[in-house]
Amino acid sequence: MWRPSTLAEVVRREQEGEDRGMALAEFLDTFYIMLQREGRAAAQGCIDQPPPTHSDPIFHAYLGAVGEHLALRWGLVVPRWTSDPSRFLRRPHFTSQGMDGMKAICLAESPTAFRRRLIFTEAEPLRRARLPRDANGRALEAHEIAPNGSPVKTHRRAKRTAATSS
Repeated sequence: MWRPSTLAEVVRREQEGEDRGMALAEFLDTFYIMLQREGRAAAQGCIDQPPPTHSDPIFHAYLGAVGEHLALRWGLVVPRWTSDPSRFLRRPHFTSQGMDGMKAICLAESPTAFRRRLIFTEAEPLRRARLPRDANGRALEAHEIAPNGSPVKTHRRAKRTAATSS
């Protein structure tokens, strides 16, 4: 089966009987591949289309957080649909259910897009093997990826000079 390339397709695949976690994971893989191979414009297209209303209010809000977080994390335009009031919870939800000791960490580390929806999770909730990384395996930041998707080269001389002057 094909990988979903939009969050709307994630919902459609779940409605067709696929596990939502698997569909979302495959969407994230597609998003990260598009970001790295085709650039920001292609990645933007993955989040622009609003997913349909979901019967599970937590997952409905979670999809809004995913769209907003991906946009903020990778320097894209935050889609308007993510700000729909229906995409926000009224009661806190912890993704670490059954692990009460993790609540404090989730409260402290949750990215803004999740926290403002009262969804409390880990610091990098959308981590996948395909998350853009540098040669040392460190997750890249938005400013480290050029608009065309290639990693931004940093000047070694500047790093070497800073290291030798300390």
